[in-house]
Parts: sequence; structure tokens; C-alpha cells
Amino acid sequence: MRQDIVLQEPGGPYLRSGQVAEQAGVNPQTLRYYERRGLIAEPARSPGGHRAYPPETVTLLTVIKAAQRLGFTLEEVAELIDTGRRAHPTPDLRARAQDKIAEVDAKIADLTTIRSALTAVVSAGCDSLTHCTCPGCPLPFADLAEGRPSKENRS
Repeated sequence: MRQDIVLQEPGGPYLRSGQVAEQAGVNPQTLRYYERRGLIAEPARSPGGHRAYPPETVTLLTVIKAAQRLGFTLEEVAELIDTGRRAHPTPDLRARAQDKIAEVDAKIADLTTIRSALTAVVSAGCDSLTHCTCPGCPLPFADLAEGRPSKENRS
């Protein structure tokens, strides 16, 4: 019997928790957490009481982690998996992916604004968040810290 197989049943070989976690690139606590959340099925038990996962669990965990890297929350992943388990086509994934694209675009816009502000700080030579001495400081914080209205509010 191979070392990575816990038990053999009509359905095929089964893997222990540590083996599944290692192959999927997660830790065993993540595996148990996903079980509690219903993302993966509770495994069978070996005669010795060890959790015995089917090899497909590794694939499912890999899919879950990939979906999270795409920006889906664990709750969204759970809903998408549940929808997929119903075995009929649904536009749900496509609609959710379009929503994620909109979220990513908004984050990119925010990050672009942040980058521009930080570039202005570097270019101006700012030396303090609250008491900057650079001429024409682009940071509104220095004025606010001293109780003066910010440059945008001086009219």
C-alpha cells in the first residue's frame, strides 16, 4: 500500500488531512475551517479514526484558493460552489465576475490617486506629516494639525 493512501474503498484511495493540506497548499486548520463552513464535505473516517479525504478535495481546495486570489470572498466562493453543485448552468459566476471587475477598477482608481499623492509628497520633499517645512506642501494634514483651514478650504 502506498504511504499517501489512508484506506481503500470502492470509491478509491483516500488522503489524510496533512496530505490534502500539503498538496493544496493550505494548512490543516484551513481544511477544518472549510469543513465547518460547508465548502468541503466532512470526510469519512479511517478505521483508526483519521479523517479520510477523497483526492478530489485537493482540486476543490485549489479552486477555492484561486477564486480568493481573484478577489472573491469566502462567502462568495461558498455561494458559487453551492450554485455549481446544483448541476445546471447559471449566469451567477459571470455576473459576480463582472461585479468583481467593477470593484477592481474602483480599487485601481483609488490606488492611482494614492500614488499621485505620494509622488507629489516625494517631489515636494515633504519631511513631516504634521509639521512639513517644504514650500507648497501638498499634504493638507500639516494645516489641519495646527488648526488652520486646509489649502482647499481657504477661500
